[in-house]
Amino acid sequence: MNKIKVFRSSIFHCIENSGSVIASYFEDGLMLVYDGRIVEVGEYSELIGKIDTDTNITSFKDSLLMPGFIDSHLHYPQYKVIASYGQNLLEWLDKFTFPEEQKFDNKDYASEIGNLFFDELIRNGTTTAMAFCTTHNTSVDTFFTIAKERNLRMAGGKVLMDRNAPVKILDDDNAYVDTKSLIESWHNNGRLSYAITPRFAPTSTKEQLRKLGDLLAQYPNSNDCKGVMMQTHLNENYEEIQWVKELYPEHNNYFDVYDKYKLTGTNSVFAHCIHNSTDEYERIADSGSKVSICPNSNLFLGSGLFQFDQLEVYDIDASLSSDIGGGDSFSMFNVMNQAYKVAKLGGYTLSPIRAFYLTTLAGAKVLNMDDCIGNFEQNKEADFIVLDLKATSLIEQRLSAVKDIEQLLFCLMTLGDDRLVSEVYSLGECIYTKMEA
Repeated sequence: MNKIKVFRSSIFHCIENSGSVIASYFEDGLMLVYDGRIVEVGEYSELIGKIDTDTNITSFKDSLLMPGFIDSHLHYPQYKVIASYGQNLLEWLDKFTFPEEQKFDNKDYASEIGNLFFDELIRNGTTTAMAFCTTHNTSVDTFFTIAKERNLRMAGGKVLMDRNAPVKILDDDNAYVDTKSLIESWHNNGRLSYAITPRFAPTSTKEQLRKLGDLLAQYPNSNDCKGVMMQTHLNENYEEIQWVKELYPEHNNYFDVYDKYKLTGTNSVFAHCIHNSTDEYERIADSGSKVSICPNSNLFLGSGLFQFDQLEVYDIDASLSSDIGGGDSFSMFNVMNQAYKVAKLGGYTLSPIRAFYLTTLAGAKVLNMDDCIGNFEQNKEADFIVLDLKATSLIEQRLSAVKDIEQLLFCLMTLGDDRLVSEVYSLGECIYTKMEA
């Protein structure tokens, strides 16, 4: 018989109130979990009277308990090409990514990389992500099988491309049927969600995009189930944008290509978006489409700087992501660190509370999962991480001088990495404990 689980620690999560993001912080907090879901969170002094005196309390000293990170855009087959030197996006794809992705027709190789990928995510405190697989069905089945075995809430999908890439990883005529079959197998299978995944407009023919738009329309949101997602890239690199203009001259802009083929809307997530035009921002907002911000890979590949202020101007839902392997770190602390600097260079100050929001609750909203993860509201799934506030001597000394939760969070996002993550929980069960040196 399930018993209530009680966790005592400093506790932080983000909540939204009338459109404003607020840090909810309990210096001495208590979290009650039953059957993998949040029952209540609050001050220890106020909640302790609600539990039986013989209930075991799991206490974390010198720690901060917070929701698991949510990474809204990354590529699991690119695990082994992380930190590969390339001049720009298109060269990097040709030189490193495409050759590596050709290996994923081998089930054993896909499984080996998949397990390494999930190990790294969890070690860095990421409990939910939406990932690109490869064009091989095997890569998709492997991704979802491992996620289900580990009881993680994950989204992903088969990459779709039928031109402008090596022949070995181009789709054949079965791509539509294969994708539909994968959707039927994995979408809403436990904690899993499927995302239709055209790599980007240059590697898909107009006929492929048309079919994918039709397929997306077959799986809309309804009262009893969530619709299929769509993930792709948009306006990452100037050469890419020019290429789209040459391939789709009849369209007004890059986003218009996806829009005309019915691949936009509240279930659609566009990564990068660092060179959007005013018309594109307006249409993204009007369509309810979402944006995944990738500061690490944009800096690593020299693609450009994301304009954080435009999210507020156009009221667009967005979240931060690692974009492994163009991104060079699995750590969402590192992603927040780079995002803060990118924002600064653009004349925008990204507050620490906003940064943590963009890696938790905002990520859940972008993935249409904010009804079940992202913060500690009642009945949400108990996916959380425990941060060791004495993980390094530098962090310990720096935190001794902070005066409030905002200062504490800023120190963590600028000085932190995987060493901060001492434990990771999925549905209230511990799935990772940091091994002490």
